Amino acid sequence: MNIDLWPLLVYTVIVVALICSLLVASSLLGQRRRDHATHDVYESGVVPTGSPRIKIAVPFYLTAILFIIFDIEAMFLFAWAISIRESGWLGFIEVFIFIFILVAGLLYLWRSGALDWRTQRQREDKDNLIGEGGVVNVGPNAERLKARAQAQHHGAHDDHAAATHTGAAH
Repeated sequence: MNIDLWPLLVYTVIVVALICSLLVASSLLGQRRRDHATHDVYESGVVPTGSPRIKIAVPFYLTAILFIIFDIEAMFLFAWAISIRESGWLGFIEVFIFIFILVAGLLYLWRSGALDWRTQRQREDKDNLIGEGGVVNVGPNAERLKARAQAQHHGAHDDHAAATHTGAAH
């Protein structure tokens, strides 16, 4: 096998020479003055305040990782879609299994709460807003409706307790 590598060698020499010449030019033509703010961080016109080590919630990272994973899996599906004729029925069955595993993983993540960003307090507030039958009690009458629902709920327990008590006396 006779492979001519001289074009690759010439290309490598040109790239290395270009990089070296740019570094030398920037050191010769660059700024030499050092001010007190030379090494300060300056991004988008905003001077930073506070510590750069802020705590970011874990669900943010988890969602980012899940996005990357599902994005890469979509790339596999695009590659399959391009070669659908060459892969035939066997490729179709393999992609069906692949998509089934993806959907099963997504359902698992959804059911385990990995996609829920709410804090415990937000979850409790949401549960307090949703009444019987899934009706959301929001608006000017929400407190009155919630109080009436709680009174009905306690009344039903009292009626059940009274019926149980009188039934025991018979």
